[in-house]
Amino acid sequence: MLHDLTRIRNRKTGRASSWETNGRNTDRWMIAPGETRVLADIEGPAQITHIWMTQRSYRECLIRITFDDAKTPQVNVPIGDFFCLGNGIVNSFESALFSASTNHNNKFNTGCALNCYVPMPFRKRAVVELVNEGKEERGQYFYIDYETLEPQDVEGDLGFFHAEFRRTNPFGGWGHEITVNTPEANAVNKGRTAWENNYVILETKGRGHYIGCNLSVTNFQGTWWGEGDDMIWVDGYKWPPDIHGTGSEDYLNQAWGMQDNAFMRNGSSIYEGNNRYGEGNWTRAQGGYQTSYVFHLENPVRFQKEIKVTIEHGHANHLANEMCSVAYWYANKPTRVIAPPPVAKRMPVLCDNQGNWIIDKKNQCPGKKIKPNAEMKRLKAKWARKK
Repeated sequence: MLHDLTRIRNRKTGRASSWETNGRNTDRWMIAPGETRVLADIEGPAQITHIWMTQRSYRECLIRITFDDAKTPQVNVPIGDFFCLGNGIVNSFESALFSASTNHNNKFNTGCALNCYVPMPFRKRAVVELVNEGKEERGQYFYIDYETLEPQDVEGDLGFFHAEFRRTNPFGGWGHEITVNTPEANAVNKGRTAWENNYVILETKGRGHYIGCNLSVTNFQGTWWGEGDDMIWVDGYKWPPDIHGTGSEDYLNQAWGMQDNAFMRNGSSIYEGNNRYGEGNWTRAQGGYQTSYVFHLENPVRFQKEIKVTIEHGHANHLANEMCSVAYWYANKPTRVIAPPPVAKRMPVLCDNQGNWIIDKKNQCPGKKIKPNAEMKRLKAKWARKK
């Protein structure tokens, strides 16, 4: 980043924004329900250098970015989650790739400034769109900054940026009643069992490198939601995986649970301890919403054929909280990303006035139900006797 400040280059800087062209001050675009609007259509070779947005809805609207006339977008993510803010909640934080600023921390759907500094180079064309899948008209303010590149800048091993949203509500854990870090939660999770049951953050084919993710949890159980090892397979299944971690907070570069901080490469953009019932009056006395992020800037995970990035939800995947994530990676050519769930199935799980979770099947997109094996059944029975 900073070393380029000393280089005088033959480039031009440009911006697409929502400024009112008649010279007045209504510098926003109104996006109707169901409307898809092109925010920027940039001719290459060039590179998007910065995106700023502000609005009041975060799960209803998608940001889509398509490079070099690909048939499908390379970014297709709810706006808030793209900028590392899960469940439609806003909060001020700073990181190397994303930042946010608001006067209304830990609130749903209120004004917030969102920034993205991920470099996004392309050869021919980049189209940035906003999709309003909600029922209300949305006022959207935005800047999309870019700079032109010279042909030699995009030759060879150019990486195209990708971002993908996934959600399971609820995750299909086999023993949600069991408290984390108890003997009854300590089932064996290895081999194909882990490959098939872990929460999937990213699974894609091609050549490129994975640079990190954000991970959001709605903590229904109310105790600690972690202890899930990260397991990353590069270029096909094997055991052990190419990268095997030691726990959820460890993969997120913290320890002894998550903390209320946001660093350049990791942190809590939404901290669960700040949004419990009684402190924000909109979630449970035990358990709340957490969004964490980790960026592999110096240590990207490189793959030549395929990659599968996973994490346990609770040790051996026994928990059944709501889980969602956004994976970020570069690929050597524009690649398809999976589409987000329909808007109703990606909206946050809310609470009533007593702090009880409101479980609405119309809001659910359940993950695969994990079928307990003999050991898991024995541990569930032991927990039941214990209680």
